[in-house]
Amino acid sequence: MSFDTKIYLKTLTSLPGVYCMQDVQGQVIYVGKAKNLKKRVSSYFVSSKTDSPKTQVMIKQVENIEVTVTHTENEALILENNLIKSYKPRYNILFRDDKSYPYLYLSSDHDYPHFRYHRGALKGNGKYFGPYPGAGSVKRTLNLLQKLFLIRSCEDSVFANRSRPCLQYQIKRCSAPCVDIVSKEDYSRDIKHATLFLEGKNDEVIKSLNEPMQKASEALEFEVAARLRDQIRSLRDVQEKQHISTDAGDLDIVACATNGSHACIQLVIIRSGLNLGSRSYYPQNIAKQAEAELVSAFLSQFYLNQNTQQKIPSEILISHEVDDFEIIEEVISEKAGRKIKLKFKVRGERAKWLSMAQENANLTLTHQLARNKNQQKRFEALKELLSFKKPIERMECFDISHTQGESTVGSCVVFGPEGPINSQYRQFNIKNITKGDDYAAMSQVVRRRYTRLIKEEAKLPDIILIDGGKGQISVAKKELDELQILHIPILGVAKGTTRKPGLENLILALEKKTVDCDSSSPALHLIQHIRDEAHRFAITAHRQRRKKTRNSSTLEDIEGIGNKRRQSLIKHFGGMQGIAKAGIDDLANVQGINKNLAQKIYENFHNIL
Repeated sequence: MSFDTKIYLKTLTSLPGVYCMQDVQGQVIYVGKAKNLKKRVSSYFVSSKTDSPKTQVMIKQVENIEVTVTHTENEALILENNLIKSYKPRYNILFRDDKSYPYLYLSSDHDYPHFRYHRGALKGNGKYFGPYPGAGSVKRTLNLLQKLFLIRSCEDSVFANRSRPCLQYQIKRCSAPCVDIVSKEDYSRDIKHATLFLEGKNDEVIKSLNEPMQKASEALEFEVAARLRDQIRSLRDVQEKQHISTDAGDLDIVACATNGSHACIQLVIIRSGLNLGSRSYYPQNIAKQAEAELVSAFLSQFYLNQNTQQKIPSEILISHEVDDFEIIEEVISEKAGRKIKLKFKVRGERAKWLSMAQENANLTLTHQLARNKNQQKRFEALKELLSFKKPIERMECFDISHTQGESTVGSCVVFGPEGPINSQYRQFNIKNITKGDDYAAMSQVVRRRYTRLIKEEAKLPDIILIDGGKGQISVAKKELDELQILHIPILGVAKGTTRKPGLENLILALEKKTVDCDSSSPALHLIQHIRDEAHRFAITAHRQRRKKTRNSSTLEDIEGIGNKRRQSLIKHFGGMQGIAKAGIDDLANVQGINKNLAQKIYENFHNIL
């Protein structure tokens, strides 16, 4: 190491700040903060048997250290977090979480509002409930609200165009406000009860339902009384299953579990006394770090993120006591704009919650390690099946999806030894091809994908999988040849004659041969996994594009057509198909539609068709 530590350390200040260690290429390999920069940085260069292997290896690579002095330790903590996010140093503990947290959103701009899934900025007029750990938690809650309170689930555009109740009304999941079966006052009451339920005020909801149930019973309205009775019973059942505390507060629980060089941070979200679920994080570069250090790194990186400000509850329970407890608590409070308490030593019910989170962290890590081990076996089996000399570290698979040539979309999914790398998935909207030409679509996707990777000098895969037969493989190989990518094997995965799983035909393009593989082989299971994931991703993207295309040229796009005129047209002609087939004179016969407006409607639909 050419870096003269003795001379450098003499020049260091004793003020608080942040230090960035750089390697010979000038890349930042580690970012740290210190109350006393001179004392902290010097400690790295004092020979000690207690230093971790990671620290020993890191110090040997240091060629320069840049420091930034701050006024306080709090500023140092914030700056450290920002620099870690910016540089992503390979020796820092890193938590990867690209997804924002979803919410339930209740709009205040509609006479008959509904709860809907929301992800992104919280800027709408209305109330937000959450955050929820994932989309599944939100969907389960939405389903529960429909069962308990018959809240509509349709989008506003569908609601405005209904002429009769939909299936949700028939199966008692909606009170059909779209066709005025329920009054505005009664629907507003249901919305109020649903809101109280989400705020953890079940007892208040039950109390407000008891009185009308008694009145209905006394008035001999037994059907109404029975419906309210069943609603109360359902609420009590939910309360027993989900309400974990009479203290309907908001808090997060952070628990950590480790196993060798692997770790799991479990975040449990409690809102209004309800357990909304949990999310797991698997930090990188931990190298047998102490669990308290992992918890500290998570608190800094997670709660100091600008996007998390509106999610921070007033209380955070942690499984391990961290060194910078008071500093982290103070900085998180500053970010949130209110007092946030970190608690480690807790009693009673909170101790049970913390124990539950710790148990979940241990169990989740055990399952993750088992999955990783199984995935590694699959990669080894595929390497052996294809007679590769080097390990397979990156796989990419392509698929095409469309409906009779409409809204064609291509997908690319990426797998590594630990499974899918979702952040690197890509979708491609296919343009300027003959409808239904899968070969042209595959050619375009492969060309666009690898032209970009070459320009960006990004990492190329060790093997490319194509969901298709010889035709798709041929056009993919042609595109790669033109890009001078000659060394990457292409494996085609074609469905067999019976189209049953396990009977796929595997075709290697470079060797121009079919690979025989047993249906029970881990290698085939890996191939099926990545093929099915590419298929799922392509279908999802295609459906979204098709929906957007079909909804872009409806009555809503025609100037002068509001909710009432849309409803009149739909009732008169029985639906959109009837409107599309109608002539100008027929359209003009509808109440509220004059000749000029009828002309616009006619032209709009006939431009589509």
